[in-house]
Amino acid sequence: MNRRDFLSTSLIPPALAASSALAQVAPSYDMVIKGGQVIDPANEINRQMDVALLDGKVARIDKDIPAAQGKTAVDASGYYVTPGLVDLHICCYYTNPNVTASVIADHHCLPSGVTTCCDGGTAGANNFDHFKQIIDRSKMRILSFLNIAATGAESSRGEQDPSQLKVELAANTAKQHPDIIVGFKTGHYGGEFSEARPPWASVDSSITAGRLTGLPILADFTPQPTQGDIPARSYREFLLEKLRPGDIVTHCLAIRYPFLREDGSLNPDVTKARERGVKFDLGHAGRSFMLRLVVPAIRQGFIPDAISADLFSNTPVTTGINLANVMSKFLALGVSLEDVIRRTTMNPAQIINRPELGSLSVGSPADIAVFEMRKGEFAYRGTGGGKIMGDKKLQCVMTVFDGKIAYDHPYGLSVPLWEDIPKDSRYWADTTKQKW
Repeated sequence: MNRRDFLSTSLIPPALAASSALAQVAPSYDMVIKGGQVIDPANEINRQMDVALLDGKVARIDKDIPAAQGKTAVDASGYYVTPGLVDLHICCYYTNPNVTASVIADHHCLPSGVTTCCDGGTAGANNFDHFKQIIDRSKMRILSFLNIAATGAESSRGEQDPSQLKVELAANTAKQHPDIIVGFKTGHYGGEFSEARPPWASVDSSITAGRLTGLPILADFTPQPTQGDIPARSYREFLLEKLRPGDIVTHCLAIRYPFLREDGSLNPDVTKARERGVKFDLGHAGRSFMLRLVVPAIRQGFIPDAISADLFSNTPVTTGINLANVMSKFLALGVSLEDVIRRTTMNPAQIINRPELGSLSVGSPADIAVFEMRKGEFAYRGTGGGKIMGDKKLQCVMTVFDGKIAYDHPYGLSVPLWEDIPKDSRYWADTTKQKW
């Protein structure tokens, strides 16, 4: 069956298919996605399979599920089918002008195959209820690393002020929202230290909140030298003494981290930290992908456990663009597609203790991304200047969230050719006449 024949029979939405031949067979599933190359690292699948969805869950994954068993059927032959991506770090508190300038998650994540994102600490305990209004009306899943500063990411005030590092308040807020808050964020704390403003105040407060709740921390950290009688705040102490197993270093390839030694070799402290269970997140953003550091690190096998975009207001139009673009950069650097998918699905889901996400296990949420692998010559920018060239580019062509199609461009895989819609459907009803 060619694609046009498939479109003319199998992709007709239920309301338009009442009198079609498919309507004579009672469908077993809400949707069947057929013929795609399924890559699901959580279940060690990398082969051509069909996926059936029912009631917002993955109902079946098999070699040949008849298209007629789905109310909607999608021909994904020639495409890659993956679990919905999990972006571990973005900024999406766009209704608060006082915090990090943010994006609308639905607008930037769904078109790149992301069905779950974690806000990286733009909201704190004082404004979490306000941020939750965005979460509640979003078309995708938004989770939160709650900022240990009660004010959220107001770097001019709360994140720099130890009096705003309210551990009990943060922990209690997390306990009240266990379905949304997946950890605590520490970041942007630096400058002049003193007894009243100790160098580790933000990190230590976050870890204490983590211990009270059993949650990890997402740490954005800058090493600083000795200040008078105040000891240095070192990368080694951060990795090997402060962070616990399961805690996350975000912006892990940023220039402020000495993950490479002066001779260009990988810092052994990074390896030791990984061995003790510390996780590393890319957090691309606008400053954390300088190629002169990233390339030698990746060549030595230091690939972040999670590949995240850290979208905020500038990144969609500069070097970050979206998660699919960031994934393509790793392909250009020689990382395999399966490994890239692992670090944008299974790995981040496990890091935030949501193993039901980032997989296509039967019973898991019906969150799916469909990708085209474009071939050609593509340029990918690093932060701070420079670019790399690659011959592959991942392009999301469909995103399914909670069993429903949330994005379907540029090919309209779920949409029939207009002339193939049955003539007795509502599509052809005369609803365009003006009534004067």
